[in-house]
Amino acid sequence: MSLEVLLIEDNPGDVELTQIALEDSKISVHLSVVEDGVEAMAFLHKEAKYAIIPTPDIILLDLNLPKKDGREVLAEIKADRLLRRIPVVVLTTSQAEEDVLKAYNLSANCYITKPVDFDQFVKIVQSIENFWFTIVKLPPE
Repeated sequence: MSLEVLLIEDNPGDVELTQIALEDSKISVHLSVVEDGVEAMAFLHKEAKYAIIPTPDIILLDLNLPKKDGREVLAEIKADRLLRRIPVVVLTTSQAEEDVLKAYNLSANCYITKPVDFDQFVKIVQSIENFWFTIVKLPPE
């Protein structure tokens, strides 16, 4: 069995770091990446080229996205009865209290500030993986 992870991230460097961190995973992880909020919602609603893509088991969401920001994406996910059970981990550079509060008010499952250091970033992603993929029982599709 492979865990499906959707990374919604527009920074190619952060995408690459996430891929590197998940390469050493103890379990099979399939990472899909979309670069903006509009594409994220098309992915989640299985529109057009995403028609046969599996539903993600977990979403890693940046807040600062083009076209539709992460706050809007989070609100849409949690308002949709078919998507709201998917855990959403906000993984962003923002440390602003208002962003943390808004994310939790929109039902984010957790909020993590991205470290700028490579090793720390990899440790954070591996901690997310360890917690969400091995400790937590995820809901069935």
